[in-house]
Amino acid sequence: MHCGLCLPTCPTYVLTGLEKSSPRGRIRLIKAVAERELEITTGFIEEMNFCLDCQACETVCPAGVKYGSLVESARAQISWGDHEGWSTRFIKRLFLNKLFSKAERLVWFARLLRLYQDSGFDWLMKKTGLLRVFSKRLDQIQFLAPKISLLSSKTRLEREYKALENPRYRVGFLTGCIMDLAFADVNVDTVELLVHHGCEVVFPPSQVCCGSLQAHNGEMDAARSLARQNVEAFTDLNLDALVMNSAGCGAFMKEYGSVLRNEAEYAAPAAEIAKKVKDISEFLCEIGLRANRLSSRMRGSKRVTYHDACHLVHSQKISEEPRKLIKSIPSVEFVELPESTWCCGSAGVYNITHYDTAMELLDRKIKNIRRVDPDIIVTSNPGCLVQLEHGLRKEGMNIELLHLATFLRRACCE
Repeated sequence: MHCGLCLPTCPTYVLTGLEKSSPRGRIRLIKAVAERELEITTGFIEEMNFCLDCQACETVCPAGVKYGSLVESARAQISWGDHEGWSTRFIKRLFLNKLFSKAERLVWFARLLRLYQDSGFDWLMKKTGLLRVFSKRLDQIQFLAPKISLLSSKTRLEREYKALENPRYRVGFLTGCIMDLAFADVNVDTVELLVHHGCEVVFPPSQVCCGSLQAHNGEMDAARSLARQNVEAFTDLNLDALVMNSAGCGAFMKEYGSVLRNEAEYAAPAAEIAKKVKDISEFLCEIGLRANRLSSRMRGSKRVTYHDACHLVHSQKISEEPRKLIKSIPSVEFVELPESTWCCGSAGVYNITHYDTAMELLDRKIKNIRRVDPDIIVTSNPGCLVQLEHGLRKEGMNIELLHLATFLRRACCE
């Protein structure tokens, strides 16, 4: 807690130079509140929410302090005590607890958003800046809304997926919430990639949002409720692994055993599910990549770089696996991205709640991308894809941005 090795790895400390905005400073604040030396003040709440929860500090901490758990517990304490303003409570509980808790509600919301995006109003608002009349914040964040897929991945997989007769592995797959509705192509690419590697893929219809967004934002009751539903959905399916393609979802589901450890009915099955969770890169490295065909789009020398999603590299400690897979593809020239483990500023909903800070972090990331000038950027998280796409678009940079599953599917399956 006192050594300070975390300071140069903390994005908010580097931006502000303030001790209170460092992991060490926040731990002291959390300790002071726990020991009742400090009340939960507006300043305390702002500081806990100013943290990106990127967990880069955990990677360098010699004492192994689980900082992420501490700051998330502090946010939960703030939420339980109703210390936030009424508007913040209302928005969080409406979206995180109500909307994301029921798949059918989220699907209807996504359909409305897709209708808005296709109607021409979306283009008009972005082109004219009309939203600025009502709210500068809404005008800024409208560019961060992902394009909703025409069909959800659940719908597409139900129609298109055919199980293998003699599979090598039987794996579960979480279609998720944002991934299902805004990154359906990535989900389908992931399943195609798994099928190519001899997997029977199981995606139970009763599965729900993983609960990570709720947990990271202090809504632990909602997160546990979703975790229970997923444990029920994936238990007794005789799975070799539960494969994930979203870094944030995978990191949280690996913690299901801890999240539900005090619930007699769920503790044991949750721990078993957590043991089986594997990121797609982790799983493919274990079973061996079969890149026996090469897409025409992958032929010719391609400069490829990789951006580490925070909850993959810092939370799950997965860094070499994606690089190993990318480097194994013929004709790829892998170029290391400077500060590849530095947060891009997405951090769940951070780029919405702390837009200006998120854009400062994005600018730093884009400068590093310019330095290596890649043809393709690969990453492993939906939030990173949205954030990086926004940065590339703003700067007019014609660089292809791909999820790792899409990149590997092109290399293996086309």
